[in-house]
Amino acid sequence: MAENVKVAVRVRPFNDREKQRKATLIIDMKGNSTYIKNPEDLKAEPRSFAFDYSYWSHDEFKESSSGYLEPTGSRYADQRTVFDDLGRGVLDNAWKGYNCSLFAYGQTGSGKSYSMVGYGNNKGIVPIFCEELFKGVEDKKATAGENEEYQVTLSMLEIYNEQVRDLLNPKSIAQKGGLKVRQHPSKGFYVESLVSCPVSSYNDIENRISEGTRNRTVAATNMNATSSRAHTIVAITFVQKTPNETGQSMTRTSVVNLVDLAGSERAESTGATGDRLKEGSAINQSLSTLGNVIKALADLSMGNKKTVVPYRDSVLTKLLQNALGGNSKTIMIAALSPADINFDETLSTLRFADRAKAIKTTATVNESPTDKLIRELREENARLMELLKSGGITLEQLQASGGAIGQNPNQEVEEMKKAMEEELRKNQEEIENMKKTWQERLSEQETANKGNVDAERKKQEEKKVIPHFWNLHEDPALTAMIVHFAREGTSKIGNKNASPPAEITISGLSIQKQHGVVTNKGGVVKIKSVDGKILVNGAKITKETELHHNDRVLFGPNHLYVFHHPQDEAKNVKEGKVTETPTYDTAQQEIAKKAGFMDKTGKSEDDLILQEDVIQMLPMVNEADAMSAELDKKVKFELALVSPQARGLKEGKTEVMVKIRNLESGNEWLWDRNKFINRKFLMQEMYQNYVEGADDWDVPREKDPFWEDADVEVLIGTVHVHLMSLSHKLDIEETLTVTNYQGKENGHIEIEVMPCTTKGGPLGEDDFLDDPKELVGKELNFKFKINFGRGLPSNMRQSCCKFKFYLDNQYSSTAFVDGMNPEYKFEKLFKFSKCTSELVDYLMDSVAVIEVWGKQKDSSQKGGATLGADTKQLMAREKSNLFGLSNYEEEQAKLKKLGDNKPAPVKKAAAKPADNNKDNGVIIPVPPPPAADKKQTDQQINTYKKQADDANQRAKAAEQRAASSESTVSDLRSLLNQKKRGGNDTITIAELEAMLGGGGRTSSNAAQKEHMGDQASKACSIQ
Repeated sequence: MAENVKVAVRVRPFNDREKQRKATLIIDMKGNSTYIKNPEDLKAEPRSFAFDYSYWSHDEFKESSSGYLEPTGSRYADQRTVFDDLGRGVLDNAWKGYNCSLFAYGQTGSGKSYSMVGYGNNKGIVPIFCEELFKGVEDKKATAGENEEYQVTLSMLEIYNEQVRDLLNPKSIAQKGGLKVRQHPSKGFYVESLVSCPVSSYNDIENRISEGTRNRTVAATNMNATSSRAHTIVAITFVQKTPNETGQSMTRTSVVNLVDLAGSERAESTGATGDRLKEGSAINQSLSTLGNVIKALADLSMGNKKTVVPYRDSVLTKLLQNALGGNSKTIMIAALSPADINFDETLSTLRFADRAKAIKTTATVNESPTDKLIRELREENARLMELLKSGGITLEQLQASGGAIGQNPNQEVEEMKKAMEEELRKNQEEIENMKKTWQERLSEQETANKGNVDAERKKQEEKKVIPHFWNLHEDPALTAMIVHFAREGTSKIGNKNASPPAEITISGLSIQKQHGVVTNKGGVVKIKSVDGKILVNGAKITKETELHHNDRVLFGPNHLYVFHHPQDEAKNVKEGKVTETPTYDTAQQEIAKKAGFMDKTGKSEDDLILQEDVIQMLPMVNEADAMSAELDKKVKFELALVSPQARGLKEGKTEVMVKIRNLESGNEWLWDRNKFINRKFLMQEMYQNYVEGADDWDVPREKDPFWEDADVEVLIGTVHVHLMSLSHKLDIEETLTVTNYQGKENGHIEIEVMPCTTKGGPLGEDDFLDDPKELVGKELNFKFKINFGRGLPSNMRQSCCKFKFYLDNQYSSTAFVDGMNPEYKFEKLFKFSKCTSELVDYLMDSVAVIEVWGKQKDSSQKGGATLGADTKQLMAREKSNLFGLSNYEEEQAKLKKLGDNKPAPVKKAAAKPADNNKDNGVIIPVPPPPAADKKQTDQQINTYKKQADDANQRAKAAEQRAASSESTVSDLRSLLNQKKRGGNDTITIAELEAMLGGGGRTSSNAAQKEHMGDQASKACSIQ
């Protein structure tokens, strides 16, 4: 009988980040109902969702002496409660012979792993299930008859970027394209050659899962993969062989799938609007398809029989077809964040879970006579053997088997032949296993594992006495999975291509053959860099540096480790020193702090959010830069902080963006965060194919994530037009400076705003308004002209100007015009038949922001100095140019020692081995990362400070200009009133000059002129 998928949701406590941000609680639970508030309208009625279980684990708990989180109130759901409600049912159904599936769903960091695995004494569903299963097996064995047998096997796989990897078989992890997914006529989809290990206790399972997790960590590091985008499936197969009433041996089989899905935020579009490669990444495919499958299944359960369920659209949904719509009892637990800052993701998770509860599955007991199973397998093998002997597969048989015939039918026939051979092998293996006793299979597995077990035991003993490095990972489950020992003597650090092999081998992005050296002399451990970049406690090292217990060490852009020194640790304990164990987050914060990002003193909430974004983005930008260097893509990436004003907004938050620069042409583009993240995953796919040795790893330009077309519009800068004069019906005619997001001048444009009649004619002499409030309820017409641009950047092939006025939804835009000095000749007539007070306020207090956009010259290779140079050389050359002043100062110091104060010629930097891990420049107002030495750091900081000061001066000048304009209008108003009262309708030029240039305002106007320069008004005419 069909039954619905059981769905539970669970909300966790605030994490440290949310506490620092003083996050607002937006989740509430009553009974089985869950409520979520919109943080933008907390007083509004919350949205409600009903589930089978709603677990409140946000508060009302305390930590006991054993470390277990126990309830202090009636609402709190502890780990045991969750297992009794969900895990107990899975366990009971496994004993009955049903297939079971347990999904964990939710955004990264929402608490999925805590519910599934837990930590310490707070064991999750998986370990408690395994412990209880083996307790039951031991109880059964105590009273078992002669022919009773209980078998448990384990497999563990990962799906990343639509490729399947067997985590219990390290050799298969490096297999190009991953393992094949095949389809069995009755059993459905399965993974070819997936290892299934016999286990006899929960300790065995724990060891196998640890082994799989360790293999997963190594693979993720080698491929530069993002673990939060991977799905992990642990499958426990439980077989019971018992005689029935007639004495016939019966086999009852249950497959329990424990599925930890990738972070649910990955299912959403990255929002890279307008990017040609927006949909190019396969990394989102499985979760996107899972959402489509669940929607289709929900539609089917509502009676829509025409719905097609797209199981075949992704690897994940193929392997979970039974769990989602077939022979399985299925449970889903959705993990929720309680904080307002995660509102969108949490609401998305609740909607997903709400759809899932409508799905129905039909589970049946998997029980058959053992002899029958063996007979069926033999008959199937005979059929397959006959097909293969008779010359293989015909096209008709291919069609009859459900395969679609494509453009290359011969290749597809060959594929099906291979699949049959694999099925034959698998069936034969099952027959052999059925013939063996369980003890024989366990003994074989123990023999095979003995070497690994002994090596692991030895490693754990050595960790107690030998200094070593252990890895830090953004996924806590992958932390401390890789260990490198710093043994007595010298240990070279290098990649797998080092010759002779390095004692400490680190594979992955930007690790050099001779990356560095670690020396251990009498317990004193020191490290130095050779050809690669090494950071210790967030700072780049340039000389040999001693390491201490819990020091943080970064190799290359993303290989983060903690140094553990047993003797140091013992000494600290003896002296009563407390050292905090580093985490991935604290280590990244330290790196950012050394680069000048983590100053939280007196920061607003928006500033803290910005700093968090920078900390998150900085490692990704470093990785993209390193991939560009290794793949020779001739582009460089830098962080850029772009203010709302630079984006054409009056107010808002500063955004973290990424500047990409073509090292050959000098062309630059700004990518928003979402576009960059989407592109980075495509870069990782390309890098993965490159590492695997694929011939087709490189792709055409239009599909290359590193390439950007010169025709893509870039923001040259903005100008702000103050509109107060318009509120008095006075002309505005100005030449304004185009300023980019760094505060740098990128040319000028001339604009005119001229009040006029409805048909565009000039106004009469008496149309000037003394008080802008007189406009309310009256007509206002004016022409907005953009005449020309001057001195735009030389690399711009074309440019145009865009702006929105008042409540416009669409941009008003000039045409694209060629050259550095374009003639825009743009004019638009604006008509307001009845001015509102809001419009008048806008004219008095706001500015019209004109955005100047350009298309750059073709980004093909310039030649000259860059001709023949690869990306690493170009980056090194750029670094040499940046630090040329430092070389000059060094030469001056040398000559001074010799008593010669003549200026020394500046030496060109030697062609050093390219540092493809060079610290990224960070655009003002963010300080730069640490340079190679103090002089270089000081120079960088002074340069950036000067740019920041210049930007601040320009901002102050704009404020002074606005204040001065307002004051001038006020003076004009007073002068006009004075003339009217005297019955005089003429203002002399001398009077205007006295008002604008003298009489106590001389110094003010002089300062204004100095600051404004070309921005000063050209004319103000009175009819």
